[in-house]
Amino acid sequence: MKYMGSKARIAKYILPIILKDRKDGQWYVEPFVGGANMIDKVDGNRIGADLNSHLIGALKLIRDYPQSIPDIITEDDYLEASCRRKTQLDGFIGFAMSFGGKWFGGYRRDVKGTKGCANNMATQTRRGKASAIKQSKLILGVNIVASSYSDLDIPPQSIIYCDPPYAGTTKYKDDFNHNEFWQWCRDKVAEGHKVFVSEYNAPDDFECIWSKEIQSGLNTNSTKKGVEKLFIYKV
Repeated sequence: MKYMGSKARIAKYILPIILKDRKDGQWYVEPFVGGANMIDKVDGNRIGADLNSHLIGALKLIRDYPQSIPDIITEDDYLEASCRRKTQLDGFIGFAMSFGGKWFGGYRRDVKGTKGCANNMATQTRRGKASAIKQSKLILGVNIVASSYSDLDIPPQSIIYCDPPYAGTTKYKDDFNHNEFWQWCRDKVAEGHKVFVSEYNAPDDFECIWSKEIQSGLNTNSTKKGVEKLFIYKV
């Protein structure tokens, strides 16, 4: 699913690192699953969690009933869903039908898709539904959970990949305590899990094991870039 901050562009680089020593039956866990654009490229036992219940509802709709998504979602439908925000479909509309995958960040349009353009609305709905149907096959069997990272029940000796809100960037609805998160990572390593974290920066006791300069703007013509990094705790 289209999602702001998606790691789809770097999955091919970091997943081989994260999964290199994965054992048969070992759980792969994402406490910040986002648009499921990483976990949908992993096989086996998987848990995808997020605190945002609307996001979890959207992912469950994609996983279980993608064909139920309407063939046309108009801008009026989008505005009504924005006011309602109750159903799994509302959650899907809020992310998949928004520019850049930002939660109700404005109805998505192509270059010619001016406000109220019927062709644009049909095109964007078709793309969103087709993407959902395709992704549904990839996340079948994923245990999708509405939970904060700190309350998530994680099986013993799991591989945990975290893509938390980045420090100093667009905030989530609620402020995120980065110090508490990094301490949670340390605790999980001490419990026997393997923990990997995507961020721009990390505390000194975490080691960067991969980095790459990536365009960070929503516009494909943007020159704005950031250096994506993958960290582990230095035991």
